[in-house]
Amino acid sequence: MKQVIRVFLWINIIILFPTVIAPIVGFIALNKLKKATTQQDLKTIAIVTLLFCSTIAGILMLVINEKQLSVLDFDKEHDFDKKVNSLISFNKLMGSLHLIQGVLMMLFAFFIFPNLDGSGTRAFTIDVIGNYLEFVPGSGLVLTNTDTLFKLPFLPMTASFLLLSAIFHFLIAFPFKNKYRAGLKVGINQFRWYEYALSSSLMIVLISALFGVRDIAVFALIALSNAAMNLFGLDMELLNQGESKVGKKINWLPFIFGTIIGLAPWLAIAFYIGVNPNLDAVPVFVWAILATYFIAFNTFPVNMILQYLGVGKFKDYLWGERGYIVLSLVAKTLLTWLVLFGAFQPS
Repeated sequence: MKQVIRVFLWINIIILFPTVIAPIVGFIALNKLKKATTQQDLKTIAIVTLLFCSTIAGILMLVINEKQLSVLDFDKEHDFDKKVNSLISFNKLMGSLHLIQGVLMMLFAFFIFPNLDGSGTRAFTIDVIGNYLEFVPGSGLVLTNTDTLFKLPFLPMTASFLLLSAIFHFLIAFPFKNKYRAGLKVGINQFRWYEYALSSSLMIVLISALFGVRDIAVFALIALSNAAMNLFGLDMELLNQGESKVGKKINWLPFIFGTIIGLAPWLAIAFYIGVNPNLDAVPVFVWAILATYFIAFNTFPVNMILQYLGVGKFKDYLWGERGYIVLSLVAKTLLTWLVLFGAFQPS
């Protein structure tokens, strides 16, 4: 119950951050929840939370019982199996949240968005193009006219990265939980990196499309370089495996190489921004998506650095594992809702 309350508090802290009062109330509620031992300890802050931060979290704080409050927090549990069991339950919860959002976005894409203008045919698609060389007598090889290969359905693709995350969370929580447990024992979660290689590559491709990328070859290179960056993350864990990273000599080469290759998609986006003569026509929600994802994107390497340097609670690999899960949910949730907001903007 405490974990569920924390999740809803964090979601609303992130989404309602510009309101100022919501994040303040949220952080106070998180602190109170951590220290509370009786339902009475939470009564006042629960009501305030219900009114100014998260309705669901506020209601749950009002009905939580003392037995649930007495459960040890994640960072206080010293038994490995209990921590992993907690993480498996957390994956079930995160999978459900991703699944719900993904299904809602898919329903919006197919049944609501097409009717926003009353036509029933409105579409948010991106033309994916290709160019070919042709031999012309007297001119040699010349570039043919650009062909549209297919149209990329933007909203269903946005729902897809949420559904991909849901699938991997459920794989971890059910059929592969023993493999997940064994990997965490030596500081490895291969499922995380495979999922990121797919979902974050799709995310960066969609973002690049909003800034003018249309060529299928550029899309492929952006996706593959982003996937390679994440697979370097897996390589980092494989080369430095061990239950504890503290006091060990860390091989940072995969991190360095991953950082270098991970710059490629951002350089491509920067190039398209730089050559665009009509930046003032780019909708605000597109800039918000870029800024939000760029910030979220860079929190993941920070999480890894803290893990391998053993800073504070990150001395425990499992604490960093939970950090990855929360960061993934926050990044995908923010991007999804920004896209949804953009879909309501005038064409």
